[in-house]
Amino acid sequence: MKKFFEEFKKFISRGNVMDMAVGVIIGGAFTAIVNSLVNDIFMPLLSLITGGFDIAGMSVSFGVGDNAATLNYGAFLSAVINFLLIALVIFCIIKAMNTAKDKMLKKQEEEAPAPTTKKCPYCMSEIDIQATRCPHCTSELQ
Repeated sequence: MKKFFEEFKKFISRGNVMDMAVGVIIGGAFTAIVNSLVNDIFMPLLSLITGGFDIAGMSVSFGVGDNAATLNYGAFLSAVINFLLIALVIFCIIKAMNTAKDKMLKKQEEEAPAPTTKKCPYCMSEIDIQATRCPHCTSELQ
């Protein structure tokens, strides 16, 4: 039993698990922000464009009274808009990160000095880049 808890402790303290936990927490907070953006900004603007029509409240009732079944397709449209906005923001963030990463890699490639050594294809020893014969195995190099 002690070994089981030691393995569990090792698993939990890994970087990947902690990164995932932070991602889930930030994702939850991000979802709240996007929901507020949709419900408090985009839906009222869309309502203005459509002449005061509330999209989130759109529904169809099947029956009469308080217990009648309703099809709330407006709530579904709000959820689709939420999804599209979240996807758009994530796309923009990943695109910005990839652009920054590409710039960093390009900068590192530019700063990297030209190689001064190469490997002999016969003995795999490291030799000077200008060598025409390997000093270790004496093979002729092209």
